[in-house]
Amino acid sequence: MDNLVNNSHHTKLSAAWLAEGQSSQRDMLASLQTLKAQSSMPFHIVASHRHNRPEIFEFADSVYREPSISTEDSDEQAMLEAAEPLMPRWQFVLEQAQKNNVKVLLTGRNGIDYEAHREKFAAAGIRLLTGATSVAALESIDDKFAFMQQCHEHDIPVADAWRFDTVAELETLLAKHGHQPLCVKPVTGIFAQGFWRLGKVKETGKEEGEQYDSFEHLYFTEEKKINTAQFINAYTNSLMVHERPIPMLLMPYLSGQEYSIDVVCEYGEVLAAITRYKTGKIQHIGYEQSVMDVVIPLIKTFSCDGIVSVQTKADDNGHHRVLEINSRPSGGIDYTTHSGVDITQVGFAYWLGLSKKPKLADIAQQITPCQVRSIMVSVKIEDDASEV
Repeated sequence: MDNLVNNSHHTKLSAAWLAEGQSSQRDMLASLQTLKAQSSMPFHIVASHRHNRPEIFEFADSVYREPSISTEDSDEQAMLEAAEPLMPRWQFVLEQAQKNNVKVLLTGRNGIDYEAHREKFAAAGIRLLTGATSVAALESIDDKFAFMQQCHEHDIPVADAWRFDTVAELETLLAKHGHQPLCVKPVTGIFAQGFWRLGKVKETGKEEGEQYDSFEHLYFTEEKKINTAQFINAYTNSLMVHERPIPMLLMPYLSGQEYSIDVVCEYGEVLAAITRYKTGKIQHIGYEQSVMDVVIPLIKTFSCDGIVSVQTKADDNGHHRVLEINSRPSGGIDYTTHSGVDITQVGFAYWLGLSKKPKLADIAQQITPCQVRSIMVSVKIEDDASEV
């Protein structure tokens, strides 16, 4: 579908743009198509990605390839043209957004790039959704150690964490905190990359409590458990870590229920939210007030803005503690549709002027608790779409 030309006979449609995301772009575009079909006010749906992704683009009315300066992320033609300077992603999107009468832009995975130029988007009449309203806020959200420190400063219940950049620092921390179940994860990262559970460690350095077999992490990979001595040895002798140091966090491993919370928010105010937790392969969708009691002040503290996701986990006493904010929609945001409340539609209907400002209390009453099982689907793509 092409955009309507703005002339004496036609008024150009308002548009919503979803830029490249991590894993939910396709689902959110599908939700927007459903919203458009149900709306009395037509609007246009635009999507962009640095790769050719027909399975994503099929749910958009117009599509664009985002500029990419990385040869890893570029196709052969882009590699041949690498000597020529590429237009910055944000600038390309802004120019095309103005041509398409875009009113709302959700930036997805590259929020900081866009946030640095918020004023330019505002001047063009575009509601920019990056997850926050400043580069500093997005950077503190991405840096899990800085994030946790800021939570402590604002009395937000958050998991404890101790940063280490060297083996010596790790061993010192293990000697001090090794009386409890522990885990490690990178200061920055997504999709549980680099997360491992460690066993209890005495000051002598020997593991106590739950023992992890030396082969367990290679066989039961999804369990994310590793023998502490093996982790230290791997970290000590890693050429990768030596050449490109990876700041890490040592944390107590919380034994309680973990929750993911999909949140529609505006300048620190929660407009809508759905909580979910997982048991086995089943997602339990609903609205848990005790979890939201932690999420609401958290969103306010970081002035979150857009559609974000929050992770919490209960400690041994059942008290919910914040693990992190992801300044973009979660990969499981589509699960919310089964509850009778589609988080994507709630947010975009408001930002596009199709509905009044949502009220959290009203949204919570509309949620029908349910259980969801995720299944794998496939789509056929053409030969020229063989990229990532």
